[in-house]
Amino acid sequence: MHLIITDARLARSRAIHLTGTRLVLAGLMVSLCLMLVAASLYHWVFLKGAREGWPVVGSLVRLVVKDEFAERDRFMRANLDAMARRVGEMQARMVQLESLGDRVLGLAGMAPADVQKVDARGGALVGARDMSMEELQATLDELEKLTHQRVDLMTVLESRLFDQHIRKKMVPTHAPVTGRTAGSPFGWRVDPITGQSALHTGLDFQADTGTPILAAAGGVVVTQEYHPAYGNMVEVDHGNQLVTRYAHASRTLVKQGDIVRRGQKIAEVGTTGRSTGPHLHFEVLVQGVFQDPQKFLNAGGAPQGAQGAQVAAAQPAAPPGLTVAPAARR
Repeated sequence: MHLIITDARLARSRAIHLTGTRLVLAGLMVSLCLMLVAASLYHWVFLKGAREGWPVVGSLVRLVVKDEFAERDRFMRANLDAMARRVGEMQARMVQLESLGDRVLGLAGMAPADVQKVDARGGALVGARDMSMEELQATLDELEKLTHQRVDLMTVLESRLFDQHIRKKMVPTHAPVTGRTAGSPFGWRVDPITGQSALHTGLDFQADTGTPILAAAGGVVVTQEYHPAYGNMVEVDHGNQLVTRYAHASRTLVKQGDIVRRGQKIAEVGTTGRSTGPHLHFEVLVQGVFQDPQKFLNAGGAPQGAQGAQVAAAQPAAPPGLTVAPAARR
């Protein structure tokens, strides 16, 4: 395309040659300018009309704004309804958690009445309405508070159960010699050396020399020595004035001050001291008084509640004529 521009005053003319590419670019530029002008004019007219309250423009603006608000309200309502459903599900989960907490309370030895609970609610459903943002926020705050209470309760329960677990490990219920049953029981018997009536203060486990002797419970070694009557002897303190004694060992594998765990090998069966043959003499003392070790060993296969009852029943009541143990004299 050729454009010829003529200047009459100067009697001059100028020719402009436009190719197809230039024409397309020029058309795009012109269209862009027209769109910008139209958008600016539209924006200015609508803003001015909305501010000054022009009849037609003001109505159109209010209609557009109303549609936008309605769409936003529908979007927010849908989100609020979804959040309300999730909150309801969380509340149902909290009810299940409370039920589980009550059962765990029993295992931990705590009464459900000792724990503050949320007030019970219920009744017939008469109609339903949508929750407002304030009501939903209040429900979430209440649920958060209840969650913190449940977390605190579970922390206390964990501590109680852990304490019970530790206490169970510190009660001598593990057999000191594996696969062996007690031969000579606790109580009065005919002494095998003197032939006279004497009190047997523990249990005798017959075993070959070198058979492992295991700690009946976890604790701290308080004595490891040779005693004229007990021979090579180990005493383990389990706390709460509860001590176990392992006598007549051929050799001991721990020393005073060592911490031993339940079932750990601490010595080997022998026949040292006042003994007629290889065996383990096993004693249990509460507050320095001899107890029947078989009661503790029997509690090893009993439930925790029964075990606690049996151990609690082992009060320090010394039989007539019973002498004080060597540990008590020290």
